[in-house]
Amino acid sequence: MRRRIALFIVALAGPAAAQNVTIAVGGAFSSLDPHFHNLTPNRALTQHLFDGLLEPDADLRPQPGLAHGFRPLDDNSWEFRLREGVRFHDGRPLTADDVAFTFARIPHVTGSPSGYGFFTRPVREVVVVDAHTVRLVTNGPAPLIPALMSGFSIVGRAQAEGLTTADFNSGRAAIGTGPYRLVSYTAGDRAVFQRNEDWYGGRPAWARVTYRFIGHDSARLAALKAGDVDLIDQVPTRDAAEVGRDARFTLFTKAGVRNIYLYLDQGRARTPHALDNQGRPLPENPLRDLRVRRALSLAINREGMVRQVMDGQAVPSGQLLPAGSIGHDPTLRPDAFDPDRARALLAEAGFPQGFQLTLHGPHDRYVNDAQILQAVAQMWARIGVRTRVEAMPSNVFFSRAARDEFSVGLLGWGTGTGEPDSPLGALLATLDRGRGRGLNNRSLYSNPAMDAVLDRALVTLDLAGREALYREATGLVLRDQAIIPLHHQVNIWAARRGLTYEARNDERTMAMSLNPAN
Repeated sequence: MRRRIALFIVALAGPAAAQNVTIAVGGAFSSLDPHFHNLTPNRALTQHLFDGLLEPDADLRPQPGLAHGFRPLDDNSWEFRLREGVRFHDGRPLTADDVAFTFARIPHVTGSPSGYGFFTRPVREVVVVDAHTVRLVTNGPAPLIPALMSGFSIVGRAQAEGLTTADFNSGRAAIGTGPYRLVSYTAGDRAVFQRNEDWYGGRPAWARVTYRFIGHDSARLAALKAGDVDLIDQVPTRDAAEVGRDARFTLFTKAGVRNIYLYLDQGRARTPHALDNQGRPLPENPLRDLRVRRALSLAINREGMVRQVMDGQAVPSGQLLPAGSIGHDPTLRPDAFDPDRARALLAEAGFPQGFQLTLHGPHDRYVNDAQILQAVAQMWARIGVRTRVEAMPSNVFFSRAARDEFSVGLLGWGTGTGEPDSPLGALLATLDRGRGRGLNNRSLYSNPAMDAVLDRALVTLDLAGREALYREATGLVLRDQAIIPLHHQVNIWAARRGLTYEARNDERTMAMSLNPAN
């Protein structure tokens, strides 16, 4: 009898436990404000609470979201039709006015290290046609409007007007239309979500989601093995094969669009972390010399780094997006490892004995980021550029990088549209805050010729013509060595047996992509 009671209790507990899930991510999230920081961990976190007009699928193809339909009206306007009956978590209905409010809010979020203006900038005016129809008037032809509209979330006027990022983080303004409601949020640690039973997209799989940040790779994997979490991302590359063989877990992988690269300060006459061999600031910025930038790129053994640091879970990079992506140019190959040529170029540039640099970057954002920094520093030291590494928490690094405190830094960037408009416009275009260009241009690079080509690409409706212009623009920035591409990483998740995860090439880790296996 006692055994039958115990079995009955287990039978009751099983389904209830299956309603809850705990996810651990390796990328630090910094805010519940969906417009504060255009950062993949933030975007993944806030998508639990908020919806976009359109939503990207696992391959970045725009799908219906709050808008169930859209169409171009002419070369300068698009019409989006909203779903009827959608409500915010507080019960208020979604209307076209909330869309207009969102567009007005995005450019004015204070303190943003990297905002969402890139996605809304082509729209000159938002016209509220009726309660469920908006017309987006653009600054000329804008073929990427559908992709851009899948890059940000809609917030409500009644829920957010007059409020700040702090109000989102406190939960006061964190009221969306999304699949989950906020229960609690602890910055730098975790968020807890409750299922939104009234979500327009159907009943979410999980009643309660605990979304944790565990930045240390070993600790994140240990939490999975101990049963403390059900899903982790950024599976340590050195452990991926072992985890894949373990019957308790299932591995999910997908090649990513994120390009891991180094930016180089080439805009300032003097740069803060370039010293001579006696430790004195150099009177002129050596990174302004193309020969120095080329030498630093040629000194990096990308194949060796992929093999030894990334355990084969990456592809060496010589441009912005990986093979198969729109705008990828097969003629632009990763720089071959050539330390002899690198030393010769340094000598030509007036540094036969090299100089000193500090390489900055995060230690909790990208796969093996701390190890990448150390590997690059060792390779540069072999050509005479003695390199000191300073790795720090990503929120600290991003804030300081936005203030141009560094000379060389490690970053990663993908694309929200599946095209290179984002890296070209955000990372490499000449800084123009009024146009929303170059807002993440940490290299302080400027090439008016590239800017002109990009301008043409962004209004070219024909895909083949647009792709040709993307390739031309990419070629210009790579010939200038505006950045040093390193590799495109492979995205790896691991879940406990009995769960399935839809792997994404944008790296986002979300409860909506996690389901019980059939």
